Amino acid sequence: MRFERLIFLAALALAGLVLMSLPGRTRAMAQDAATMPIFDAHMHYNQEPNPFYSLDKVIEVFGRNHVKGILATSRPNKGTHQLMEAQKDGKAPGLWVVPFIRPYRVRADIQTWFGDPLSIELIEHEYKRGYYRGIGEFHLYGKSAWNPIVKRIVDFAVANDLYLHAHSDEEALLILFEHNPKAKIIWAHTGFSTPPQRVAELLDKYPALWGELSYRGGITGPGRALTAEWRDLFARYSDRFLLGSDTWINERWASYDDTMSEYRAWLKQLPRDQAQRIAFGNAARLFGAAKVD
Repeated sequence: MRFERLIFLAALALAGLVLMSLPGRTRAMAQDAATMPIFDAHMHYNQEPNPFYSLDKVIEVFGRNHVKGILATSRPNKGTHQLMEAQKDGKAPGLWVVPFIRPYRVRADIQTWFGDPLSIELIEHEYKRGYYRGIGEFHLYGKSAWNPIVKRIVDFAVANDLYLHAHSDEEALLILFEHNPKAKIIWAHTGFSTPPQRVAELLDKYPALWGELSYRGGITGPGRALTAEWRDLFARYSDRFLLGSDTWINERWASYDDTMSEYRAWLKQLPRDQAQRIAFGNAARLFGAAKVD
């Protein structure tokens, strides 16, 4: 009896130590999430004709939010050129720029690019700059994806090892893979409201599909708590998601700090390894970044 009592008391003391350590561990996770490097995988530096923020201001916004990398696109592509020049000239220290070609010259091209032969000319011309890693973000819905011009662009991307950044419904997404099963696609907004179960099915079926999470609904519930469905999805596929701001209008730049704060609020609820993959690690693996502290 005395031996069993000693075991019981030892177990009780150990449990007490674990419980006492939880608040400290929780605080440490919260502090880690507050400064964890983030890769913004959906950033537009549009200029129609002028950007909302100067280049210096944009770089400052990234810095104060610990955004260490960006998937850079713009309309027209001039904004992306400027970001690449800033990186080259050392004007954006600590910022890693991954440039994508956007097949738009003006906003109206959103409605017509997929049937316009000039889209191919634009992409081929921009690609000659030698630094692009993908094409997009582009908007594509339903059977419009069957247009032969879209297939030519998908095949061009595969031939040149480029990613596609598709703002599309599920029908168009599946057609892109029909055009070329070797396509590598980042699904902008992860379907907005596609049920998590269906997202999981698509990730299982298409190993070269990743979900970008700007404007994605259902991730959190009351009090910014992760929903059970998305907690489970992240546990199973934390290597398949990316974060994004989607600065498509000026208001998104004005609320950039809030967007990143909302991401960090649910990242801190995940195990550290999952949070780090979603925040930055997946982008580093896809695009080949150097280690960022």
